[in-house]
Amino acid sequence: MGIEDYIKDLLYRYDCVIIPNFGGFVTNRVSAKIHEDSNTFYPPTKQVGFNVNLIHNDGLLANYIASSENISFDQATSKIKGTVSEWNKLIKTTSLPIKNIGSFSMNEKNQLIFNPSNKTNYLKSSFGLTPTQSSVVVRSDQKIIPLNPIKKTQRKVPVFIKYAATVAVLLSLSYVGWTGYENKQEQLNFAKDQKKLEEKIQTATFIIENPLATIELNVNKEEVPKSFHVIAGAFQFVENAHKKVDQLNSKGFNATILGTNKWGLTQVAYASFYKKSDAFKSLSDIRKVDSKDAWLLVKKFQ
Repeated sequence: MGIEDYIKDLLYRYDCVIIPNFGGFVTNRVSAKIHEDSNTFYPPTKQVGFNVNLIHNDGLLANYIASSENISFDQATSKIKGTVSEWNKLIKTTSLPIKNIGSFSMNEKNQLIFNPSNKTNYLKSSFGLTPTQSSVVVRSDQKIIPLNPIKKTQRKVPVFIKYAATVAVLLSLSYVGWTGYENKQEQLNFAKDQKKLEEKIQTATFIIENPLATIELNVNKEEVPKSFHVIAGAFQFVENAHKKVDQLNSKGFNATILGTNKWGLTQVAYASFYKKSDAFKSLSDIRKVDSKDAWLLVKKFQ
Protein backbone atom coordinates (compact mmCIF):
# COMPACT_ATOMS: atom_id res chain seq x y z
CA MET A 1 0.00 0.00 0.00
CA GLY A 2 1.54 3.31 -1.14
CA ILE A 3 1.80 6.37 1.06
CA GLU A 4 -0.78 8.15 -1.16
CA ASP A 5 -3.45 5.79 0.26
CA TYR A 6 -2.47 6.72 3.82
CA ILE A 7 -2.54 10.40 2.89
CA LYS A 8 -6.06 9.96 1.53
CA ASP A 9 -7.26 8.34 4.79
CA LEU A 10 -5.78 11.14 6.89
CA LEU A 11 -7.39 13.86 4.74
CA TYR A 12 -10.83 12.60 5.91
CA ARG A 13 -9.79 13.10 9.54
CA TYR A 14 -7.44 16.08 9.54
CA ASP A 15 -7.19 19.46 7.85
CA CYS A 16 -3.42 19.24 7.25
CA VAL A 17 -1.25 16.26 6.28
CA ILE A 18 2.50 16.90 5.88
CA ILE A 19 4.85 14.80 3.73
CA PRO A 20 8.32 15.44 5.21
CA ASN A 21 10.78 17.21 2.83
CA PHE A 22 8.05 17.52 0.15
CA GLY A 23 5.18 19.72 1.39
CA GLY A 24 1.80 19.62 3.10
CA PHE A 25 -1.77 19.06 1.91
CA VAL A 26 -4.13 21.60 3.45
CA THR A 27 -7.93 21.38 3.28
CA ASN A 28 -10.44 24.22 3.30
CA ARG A 29 -14.15 23.77 3.99
CA VAL A 30 -16.45 25.07 1.22
CA SER A 31 -20.18 25.52 1.72
CA ALA A 32 -22.81 24.11 -0.61
CA LYS A 33 -23.43 26.10 -3.77
CA ILE A 34 -25.63 26.18 -6.85
CA HIS A 35 -24.37 26.81 -10.36
CA GLU A 36 -27.18 28.83 -11.92
CA ASP A 37 -26.11 28.34 -15.55
CA SER A 38 -26.08 24.54 -15.35
CA ASN A 39 -28.69 24.23 -12.53
CA THR A 40 -26.23 22.04 -10.62
CA PHE A 41 -26.19 21.66 -6.86
CA TYR A 42 -22.80 21.07 -5.20
CA PRO A 43 -22.85 19.73 -1.62
CA PRO A 44 -20.46 21.04 1.08
CA THR A 45 -16.93 19.80 0.53
CA LYS A 46 -13.29 19.94 1.59
CA GLN A 47 -11.17 21.77 -0.96
CA VAL A 48 -7.59 20.35 -1.04
CA GLY A 49 -4.58 22.66 -1.51
CA PHE A 50 -0.83 22.24 -1.24
CA ASN A 51 1.82 24.24 0.61
CA VAL A 52 5.48 23.63 -0.35
CA ASN A 53 6.72 25.34 2.84
CA LEU A 54 5.25 22.67 5.15
CA ILE A 55 8.15 20.20 5.08
CA HIS A 56 8.78 19.61 8.80
CA ASN A 57 7.98 16.09 9.96
CA ASP A 58 5.14 16.35 12.49
CA GLY A 59 4.97 12.55 12.83
CA LEU A 60 1.29 12.26 11.77
CA LEU A 61 1.88 10.37 8.53
CA ALA A 62 4.76 8.26 9.91
CA ASN A 63 2.81 7.16 13.00
CA TYR A 64 -0.25 6.23 10.90
CA ILE A 65 1.88 4.12 8.52
CA ALA A 66 3.67 2.44 11.44
CA SER A 67 0.42 1.48 13.18
CA SER A 68 -1.24 0.33 9.93
CA GLU A 69 1.69 -1.86 8.79
CA ASN A 70 2.82 -2.81 12.29
CA ILE A 71 6.32 -1.45 11.78
CA SER A 72 8.48 0.98 13.75
CA PHE A 73 8.36 4.75 13.45
CA ASP A 74 11.85 4.81 11.89
CA GLN A 75 10.87 2.23 9.30
CA ALA A 76 7.79 4.29 8.40
CA THR A 77 9.92 7.43 8.12
CA SER A 78 12.36 5.63 5.81
CA LYS A 79 9.46 4.48 3.62
CA ILE A 80 8.19 8.07 3.30
CA LYS A 81 11.70 9.30 2.51
CA GLY A 82 12.13 6.73 -0.30
CA THR A 83 8.76 7.65 -1.88
CA VAL A 84 9.52 11.40 -1.77
CA SER A 85 12.87 10.75 -3.50
CA GLU A 86 11.10 8.94 -6.34
CA TRP A 87 8.52 11.76 -6.68
CA ASN A 88 11.20 14.43 -6.96
CA LYS A 89 12.95 12.53 -9.75
CA LEU A 90 9.71 11.95 -11.66
CA ILE A 91 8.51 15.57 -11.41
CA LYS A 92 11.63 16.84 -13.21
CA THR A 93 10.65 15.01 -16.37
CA THR A 94 6.87 14.64 -16.25
CA SER A 95 3.76 15.23 -14.11
CA LEU A 96 3.17 13.28 -10.92
CA PRO A 97 -0.39 12.03 -10.43
CA ILE A 98 -1.54 11.08 -6.92
CA LYS A 99 -4.75 9.04 -7.06
CA ASN A 100 -7.94 10.83 -5.82
CA ILE A 101 -5.90 13.79 -4.54
CA GLY A 102 -4.45 15.66 -7.53
CA SER A 103 -1.35 15.96 -9.71
CA PHE A 104 2.00 17.77 -9.52
CA SER A 105 4.10 19.36 -12.25
CA MET A 106 6.94 21.89 -12.68
CA ASN A 107 6.42 25.21 -14.43
CA GLU A 108 8.89 27.23 -16.48
CA LYS A 109 10.35 28.82 -13.34
CA ASN A 110 11.01 25.36 -11.88
CA GLN A 111 8.26 25.79 -9.33
CA LEU A 112 6.03 22.95 -8.11
CA ILE A 113 2.41 23.30 -9.23
CA PHE A 114 -0.49 21.31 -7.69
CA ASN A 115 -3.75 20.64 -9.55
CA PRO A 116 -6.38 19.24 -7.10
CA SER A 117 -8.83 16.53 -8.09
CA ASN A 118 -12.52 17.19 -7.39
CA LYS A 119 -13.58 13.56 -7.67
CA THR A 120 -13.34 12.85 -3.92
CA ASN A 121 -15.09 14.83 -1.19
CA TYR A 122 -13.09 14.51 2.05
CA LEU A 123 -15.80 16.12 4.18
CA LYS A 124 -17.24 13.27 6.28
CA SER A 125 -20.55 15.05 6.90
CA SER A 126 -21.13 15.09 3.12
CA PHE A 127 -20.28 11.44 2.60
CA GLY A 128 -22.42 9.95 -0.18
CA LEU A 129 -23.53 13.34 -1.54
CA THR A 130 -22.70 14.08 -5.16
CA PRO A 131 -23.32 17.06 -7.43
CA THR A 132 -26.90 16.97 -8.73
CA GLN A 133 -28.22 18.66 -11.85
CA SER A 134 -31.90 19.51 -12.16
CA SER A 135 -34.02 20.43 -15.15
CA VAL A 136 -34.78 24.04 -15.89
CA VAL A 137 -37.96 25.30 -14.27
CA VAL A 138 -40.08 27.14 -16.82
CA ARG A 139 -42.19 29.79 -15.19
CA SER A 140 -45.62 30.43 -16.65
CA ASP A 141 -46.75 33.97 -17.45
CA GLN A 142 -50.41 33.02 -17.12
CA LYS A 143 -52.21 35.36 -14.82
CA ILE A 144 -54.14 33.95 -11.92
CA ILE A 145 -57.69 35.24 -11.85
CA PRO A 146 -58.80 35.69 -8.25
CA LEU A 147 -62.18 34.32 -7.25
CA ASN A 148 -64.84 36.82 -6.42
CA PRO A 149 -65.71 36.61 -2.74
CA ILE A 150 -69.26 35.56 -1.96
CA LYS A 151 -71.06 38.25 -0.05
CA LYS A 152 -73.26 37.07 2.75
CA THR A 153 -76.67 38.61 2.69
CA GLN A 154 -78.50 39.18 5.91
CA ARG A 155 -82.24 38.91 5.95
CA LYS A 156 -83.96 41.81 7.59
CA VAL A 157 -86.59 40.89 10.11
CA PRO A 158 -89.77 43.01 9.78
CA VAL A 159 -90.27 45.46 12.60
CA PHE A 160 -93.72 44.16 13.55
CA ILE A 161 -92.25 40.66 14.11
CA LYS A 162 -89.68 42.10 16.52
CA TYR A 163 -92.42 43.89 18.46
CA ALA A 164 -94.60 40.77 18.49
CA ALA A 165 -91.74 38.68 19.84
CA THR A 166 -91.04 41.26 22.55
CA VAL A 167 -94.69 41.32 23.64
CA ALA A 168 -94.79 37.51 23.72
CA VAL A 169 -91.74 37.39 25.97
CA LEU A 170 -93.18 39.99 28.33
CA LEU A 171 -96.52 38.15 28.55
CA SER A 172 -94.72 34.88 29.27
CA LEU A 173 -92.69 36.48 32.04
CA SER A 174 -95.82 38.09 33.53
CA TYR A 175 -97.70 34.77 33.51
CA VAL A 176 -94.81 32.94 35.12
CA GLY A 177 -94.48 35.65 37.77
CA TRP A 178 -98.21 35.66 38.57
CA THR A 179 -98.37 31.86 38.70
CA GLY A 180 -95.43 31.80 41.07
CA TYR A 181 -97.11 34.42 43.24
CA GLU A 182 -100.39 32.43 43.40
CA ASN A 183 -98.54 29.24 44.29
CA LYS A 184 -96.67 31.06 47.03
CA GLN A 185 -99.90 32.47 48.49
CA GLU A 186 -101.53 29.04 48.43
CA GLN A 187 -98.58 27.58 50.30
CA LEU A 188 -98.70 30.36 52.91
CA ASN A 189 -102.47 29.93 53.43
CA PHE A 190 -102.11 26.15 53.73
CA ALA A 191 -99.34 26.61 56.31
CA LYS A 192 -101.50 28.98 58.35
CA ASP A 193 -104.45 26.58 58.31
CA GLN A 194 -102.22 23.68 59.24
CA LYS A 195 -100.80 25.64 62.18
CA LYS A 196 -104.27 26.52 63.46
CA LEU A 197 -105.29 22.89 63.23
CA GLU A 198 -102.25 21.77 65.22
CA GLU A 199 -102.97 24.37 67.93
CA LYS A 200 -106.48 23.04 68.44
CA ILE A 201 -105.68 19.41 67.89
CA GLN A 202 -104.92 18.59 71.57
CA THR A 203 -108.37 19.71 72.70
CA ALA A 204 -110.20 19.35 69.43
CA THR A 205 -113.92 19.09 69.96
CA PHE A 206 -116.62 18.91 67.40
CA ILE A 207 -120.33 19.40 67.76
CA ILE A 208 -122.61 17.72 65.32
CA GLU A 209 -125.56 20.10 65.00
CA ASN A 210 -127.71 17.78 62.89
CA PRO A 211 -126.72 14.21 63.59
CA LEU A 212 -127.99 11.54 61.31
CA ALA A 213 -131.23 9.87 62.27
CA THR A 214 -130.79 6.49 63.88
CA ILE A 215 -132.86 3.39 63.52
CA GLU A 216 -133.69 1.60 66.74
CA LEU A 217 -133.66 -2.17 66.40
CA ASN A 218 -134.79 -4.70 68.97
CA VAL A 219 -131.60 -6.73 69.21
CA ASN A 220 -129.39 -7.95 71.99
CA LYS A 221 -127.39 -4.96 73.23
CA GLU A 222 -124.46 -7.11 74.23
CA GLU A 223 -123.90 -8.08 70.60
CA VAL A 224 -124.28 -4.56 69.12
CA PRO A 225 -121.50 -2.04 69.83
CA LYS A 226 -122.36 1.35 71.22
CA SER A 227 -122.61 3.93 68.44
CA PHE A 228 -123.11 7.22 70.32
CA HIS A 229 -120.14 8.71 72.12
CA VAL A 230 -119.77 11.92 74.08
CA ILE A 231 -116.25 13.05 73.17
CA ALA A 232 -114.02 14.79 75.70
CA GLY A 233 -111.10 15.38 73.33
CA ALA A 234 -108.63 13.99 70.80
CA PHE A 235 -104.94 13.77 71.64
CA GLN A 236 -101.78 13.49 69.55
CA PHE A 237 -99.92 11.53 72.22
CA VAL A 238 -101.45 8.39 73.77
CA GLU A 239 -100.03 9.29 77.19
CA ASN A 240 -102.12 12.45 77.27
CA ALA A 241 -105.22 10.44 76.34
CA HIS A 242 -104.68 8.07 79.28
CA LYS A 243 -104.20 11.02 81.62
CA LYS A 244 -107.51 12.46 80.42
CA VAL A 245 -109.26 9.13 81.05
CA ASP A 246 -107.91 8.96 84.60
CA GLN A 247 -108.94 12.57 85.21
CA LEU A 248 -112.53 11.97 84.04
CA ASN A 249 -112.88 8.70 85.93
CA SER A 250 -111.82 10.48 89.08
CA LYS A 251 -114.76 12.82 88.55
CA GLY A 252 -117.15 9.92 88.32
CA PHE A 253 -117.40 9.47 84.53
CA ASN A 254 -117.09 6.13 82.76
CA ALA A 255 -114.40 7.45 80.39
CA THR A 256 -112.77 5.22 77.75
CA ILE A 257 -110.34 5.44 74.83
CA LEU A 258 -112.21 4.84 71.56
CA GLY A 259 -109.22 4.63 69.23
CA THR A 260 -107.64 6.93 66.62
CA ASN A 261 -109.40 9.07 64.05
CA LYS A 262 -108.39 9.73 60.45
CA TRP A 263 -105.89 12.35 61.61
CA GLY A 264 -104.13 9.84 63.87
CA LEU A 265 -105.44 11.40 67.11
CA THR A 266 -106.46 9.26 70.07
CA GLN A 267 -110.12 9.99 71.00
CA VAL A 268 -111.36 9.96 74.63
CA ALA A 269 -115.08 9.64 75.44
CA TYR A 270 -116.94 10.61 78.62
CA ALA A 271 -119.30 7.73 77.93
CA SER A 272 -120.81 5.68 75.09
CA PHE A 273 -124.51 4.85 74.53
CA TYR A 274 -126.75 2.59 72.47
CA LYS A 275 -129.50 5.18 72.07
CA LYS A 276 -129.18 8.65 70.64
CA SER A 277 -131.57 10.08 73.21
CA ASP A 278 -129.44 8.84 76.08
CA ALA A 279 -126.33 10.29 74.45
CA PHE A 280 -127.91 13.73 73.95
CA LYS A 281 -129.11 13.81 77.58
CA SER A 282 -125.60 12.96 78.80
CA LEU A 283 -124.03 15.56 76.46
CA SER A 284 -126.38 18.25 77.83
CA ASP A 285 -125.48 17.41 81.43
CA ILE A 286 -121.72 17.28 80.74
CA ARG A 287 -121.76 20.69 79.06
CA LYS A 288 -123.41 22.13 82.16
CA VAL A 289 -121.15 20.59 84.81
CA ASP A 290 -117.77 19.85 83.16
CA SER A 291 -117.01 21.11 79.62
CA LYS A 292 -118.88 23.15 77.06
CA ASP A 293 -116.56 21.73 74.35
CA ALA A 294 -117.93 18.19 74.63
CA TRP A 295 -119.49 16.89 71.47
CA LEU A 296 -121.35 13.87 70.14
CA LEU A 297 -119.72 11.33 67.84
CA VAL A 298 -121.81 8.77 65.97
CA LYS A 299 -119.59 5.84 65.03
CA LYS A 300 -119.37 2.12 65.62
CA PHE A 301 -116.09 0.92 67.11
CA GLN A 302 -115.44 -2.82 66.90
